Amino acid sequence: MPHFVIDCSSTIFEIQQPKDILESVHKAATKTGLFEESDIKVRLNPFNENYLVGGKQEDFIHVFANIMEGRTTEQKANLSKEIVTVLNKMFSNIPFVAINIRDFEKSTYCNKSMI
Repeated sequence: MPHFVIDCSSTIFEIQQPKDILESVHKAATKTGLFEESDIKVRLNPFNENYLVGGKQEDFIHVFANIMEGRTTEQKANLSKEIVTVLNKMFSNIPFVAINIRDFEKSTYCNKSMI
């Protein structure tokens, strides 16, 4: 926790290396001060085909952020803006760069160290 899962068109790797994208999102999340750096997880899911954006195969980046409940709306809005800002700087000519944040419940969360 938190998890940042990035769905994207694979052609963005012609502009930036996957490692640079992962590190940039990690740094942006760390910068917000909402999470311990060692807890942040970032993954990339590139799509080679089988996707449409506005009915066409256009380049895209969409981040799905899954975070523990308890952050304010302002904190989540800041997190969204930090991540979209860093991605927009890296990919200024990609028209679709977005994020959505989902809270998950502390009461139903479980990981291996909790068993």
